[in-house]
Amino acid sequence: MSRRDQIKMTDREIRDYLAEQRVINVATMGPNGRPHLAPLWYVPHGGGDTDGGTLRLETWTYGRSQKVANLRRLAQATLLVESGEAYEELRGVSMETDVEIIDDTERTLAIGTDLMRRYTFDGAEIPDEAVDALRAQATKRVGLVFTPTKIVTWDHSKLGGTY
Repeated sequence: MSRRDQIKMTDREIRDYLAEQRVINVATMGPNGRPHLAPLWYVPHGGGDTDGGTLRLETWTYGRSQKVANLRRLAQATLLVESGEAYEELRGVSMETDVEIIDDTERTLAIGTDLMRRYTFDGAEIPDEAVDALRAQATKRVGLVFTPTKIVTWDHSKLGGTY
């Protein structure tokens, strides 16, 4: 078995890793042909046997942002989630994705609500006043749904501390 095969994550490991991490780096192609990078919070969905198996990541952002302008020209992005301080701790997931831009305010609000539930309320219900604040923000935002077309993973902890 190659070293590359040894460090690949399984589908379950990918799902678990994305669930425990908090930031994706999103690369879109700018108008000058160079990558435009932006960090975003996200909510992972799918990738399991009980939900049809399709992994996707969802987030929201301002509709007038550079990344959205880039995605309206080319609805593709590369995402990176990575962690680790020492070589034997390095783990990550890189995904080439197709991107759906959600212009519908109610669907965008649902994504914003999922984000707030994950990042602010640790999975608990969100108070009505917070939902009202999200609703006001949703009118200026769009949802982004990233569906991977290619996934590359690495988990150097599988090497047992050797290179």
